[in-house]
Amino acid sequence: MHRRDVVVAVTFVAGLWCAMSFVAWATWDLAPSPTARIVLMAGGAIVLVFNTAAILAMLRHYREDRDFMYALDIKFLDAARAQRAAGRLK
Repeated sequence: MHRRDVVVAVTFVAGLWCAMSFVAWATWDLAPSPTARIVLMAGGAIVLVFNTAAILAMLRHYREDRDFMYALDIKFLDAARAQRAAGRLK
């Protein structure tokens, strides 16, 4: 479960970087002046840096508390599986 969450988070960050890069490239000529381009690029860079840092911090937190967080999920998944199996046996 932890590995899947890490893969999803990394994929999201990569997709965000690709999307922001595409938007910057596609709208480059729409900016009215070089100053506007710099401001827009700085704003986009700030969004990318903060979102990437937040996702990395989230992954670090998941790694630290992995046993606590995923143990509850595994417990409830096992209980649901046992309940389904008991329902089929009757």
